[in-house]
Amino acid sequence: MTSTSRGASQPNLVRGIRRWDFVALIINITIGAGILGLPAKIYALVGDYSLVAYVVSAAIVALIILCFAEVSSRFSEAGGPYLYAREAFGPLVGFEVGWLLWISRLASFAALCNLFVDYAAYFWPAVGAGTGRTILMTGLIVSLTLLNWVGVRTASLVNNLFTISKLLLLVLFVAVGLFFVNWKVFSFATLPTYPSFSGAVLLLIFTFSGFDVAAIPAAEIQQPQRNVPFALFTAIATVAVLFLLVQVVCIGTLPNLGASERPLASASQQFLGAGGAAVVSAAAMLTALGTLNALMLTGPRLLFALAEQKQIPAIFGATHPRFRTPYVALLVSAVLKLALAISGTFIYALTLSTIIRLTYFALTCAALPVLRRRFPTQPAPFQVVGGTVIAAGCVGLCLWLLLSSTGTEARDVALMAVVGLGVYFVANQRKPARL
Repeated sequence: MTSTSRGASQPNLVRGIRRWDFVALIINITIGAGILGLPAKIYALVGDYSLVAYVVSAAIVALIILCFAEVSSRFSEAGGPYLYAREAFGPLVGFEVGWLLWISRLASFAALCNLFVDYAAYFWPAVGAGTGRTILMTGLIVSLTLLNWVGVRTASLVNNLFTISKLLLLVLFVAVGLFFVNWKVFSFATLPTYPSFSGAVLLLIFTFSGFDVAAIPAAEIQQPQRNVPFALFTAIATVAVLFLLVQVVCIGTLPNLGASERPLASASQQFLGAGGAAVVSAAAMLTALGTLNALMLTGPRLLFALAEQKQIPAIFGATHPRFRTPYVALLVSAVLKLALAISGTFIYALTLSTIIRLTYFALTCAALPVLRRRFPTQPAPFQVVGGTVIAAGCVGLCLWLLLSSTGTEARDVALMAVVGLGVYFVANQRKPARL
């Protein structure tokens, strides 16, 4: 139910988020651990045109964010894209979005878990493959599960300790690395192939994601008509410039960038020596650990929310009698995260997550004109000029990127959606008939 449609029955939200508060929120959420591994993967696909791919991805994400900002400003309840899809397209589509959103959190966790192990292998080569890799992943996931088991407050406090590390890592890497860049190595003479470029943009959507969480409190922002677009574009521009500079340093300092498993550490070793590489590797592990803890904290809550809506069996909504945490959802999520992390690779899990995100990005953008037509006399607190045209364009861009995804990842996402349908119908058949 939209907040505007309930009008007087709901108290107005407090507009306590100021302009620069919102800028900081988006930057903080958008800068995740994906940037620690993607510079090498993107360079392997399109070479120096990886810089262009970053710009194109940032432009696409900026447009999608505008749609999220308008749609989210209509709602005061929790749920994000799941809630938007349920209101605009009905409970079945809403469930599928919530289900796939949970799967995407599993895949994001698996991708970053592999990245954490890649950087850990700098210090302990034995954990880079085989049994050592499995043991490290298992220990990491068990530890994060126990941390989140004993209470959300403890988990959130630990998460706060990791937040600043990612910003310090990237800023210091760029500030020092730019002095050592060999500008002669850059060349744009050979154009990348269309499949390679679209595939690079597809992967980079993961790096710029996170705004689906940041855009949710748009209805609580001061002067949203002015501050939301300013904050969105300021934050995305800041992040895009920072990511571009990271890519420039990696290309200009690391000769064999495309083959590197730890691009920031390998580049740092070129211009700072082994000591610099060790510092960057440690900071990268800390950054990845912080993101992993955030995913372990938030992901199981999606299962919990679906259970609260009675769209999956009620057992997933069970809370621990002492710690008051959704322990069943937490345990199920942890087991699946471990299986996906061990069986997959960084790129596989990252692509899986990106395909799912593009699906609910497209549905959220499509919800913008639907909600406008459904509530013509109750406009959203924040409205996008030309919103219907922008939404249509964003849906087209999402479809273009989805068509660029081929192979096992697209197949596996389709299978997961089918499994979700089965869970939905089984759960609904068990509901008592309404009188």
